[in-house]
Amino acid sequence: MMQTQLQQGGSAPVISFDRVTLAFGDRTVINELSLDVAGGQIVCIIGPSGCGKTTALRMAGGLIRPNGGSVRLLGETLTAPRRDVAIVFQDYGKALLPWRTAAANVSLALEAAGVPRSERPARIRLLLAKVGLTGHEDKYPTEMSGGMQQRIQIARCLAQEPAVLLMDEPFGALDAMTRQGLQDEMLSIVAETGTTVFFVTHDLEEAVYLGDRVIGLLANPGRIGIDLSVDLPRPRNQLETREMPEFLRLRRQLFDFIEKAEG
Repeated sequence: MMQTQLQQGGSAPVISFDRVTLAFGDRTVINELSLDVAGGQIVCIIGPSGCGKTTALRMAGGLIRPNGGSVRLLGETLTAPRRDVAIVFQDYGKALLPWRTAAANVSLALEAAGVPRSERPARIRLLLAKVGLTGHEDKYPTEMSGGMQQRIQIARCLAQEPAVLLMDEPFGALDAMTRQGLQDEMLSIVAETGTTVFFVTHDLEEAVYLGDRVIGLLANPGRIGIDLSVDLPRPRNQLETREMPEFLRLRRQLFDFIEKAEG
């Protein structure tokens, strides 16, 4: 088992998995996972199917409680979902209410937080502008592309003003150009807000491009098999960053890890 304790400036971790074990019946899905995520980091999780990537993300969101060990957020043990943790799912179609406009979908988070009705329109306009949807406030999800729908979901999550953003393959169903555009928008938002991101993906290039760290899980049971620091300059560029020797080295290292893990 590998245990990682990487912090920024010596501060306490925002997310901490401490010897976390999760089993469903006789099947151990995750075994003694120990992992600390520092504030402001983007940590990308990769691994073969069945390694527990999404399960780990759901535990970080308080949606699943481990059988053993603990998951802590800002030093407090997670026992249920929290308002300062937002989750962006891959299936944006099911995440949005089709009878609500883009603005009204974003408003859901503000309503839940008790934001006064008079303050909501300005907040919503700012959030939609942040994700590139100015002028689309009154459109319904069915009138918008997949990329635009995912932007609404991200804006709604940002409305929570979360300390942690959990993202479960959020761009996996999108075309390449839309995916790259949303990757760069996400990086800009995180740089501006300092939000900590736990990002699950199958795309090795996406993991290297976005991440400060990339964690590779092994399967049966899920456990850390590789933990790479990504020392690539920011802001990142879709062409220049991907051509850097360090980017290519990290991608090859992750490819070799996945090939061996699935072999």
